[in-house]
Amino acid sequence: MPTIQIEKEQLLEAMLQMPQRELEQFVAKAFSLKARERTRALSEREAELLFKINKGLPSATQRRLNELIDKRRAETISAKELRELKKLTDQIEKADAKRLELLTELARLRNVPLRKLIKQLGLKPVPHD
Repeated sequence: MPTIQIEKEQLLEAMLQMPQRELEQFVAKAFSLKARERTRALSEREAELLFKINKGLPSATQRRLNELIDKRRAETISAKELRELKKLTDQIEKADAKRLELLTELARLRNVPLRKLIKQLGLKPVPHD
């Protein structure tokens, strides 16, 4: 595969021009590739699991969630917004549960306890508010 030389600043400028979703996918892929480089023996399934585990909330969803939480705290949230907040919260809880399933599968593949895997990966709880 041919290689090209690109300055960090040029790469950053190119990234800033990407649509948000494309940028998120690019960054996730970059982390996945870097993880694969560090652990050369990483299986395809492990790489896939790590990619999915490290996928966060889309930034627009996180912003909306934060807006709704702020309104709830300020007691200015409408009934419609409260339903939206509950729906978002349910979606996030399902995604967190799925993430735990993926972590459990990865721990089994690596034959390590889940807590040890979480520590190895440097994972911390993700604040959604």
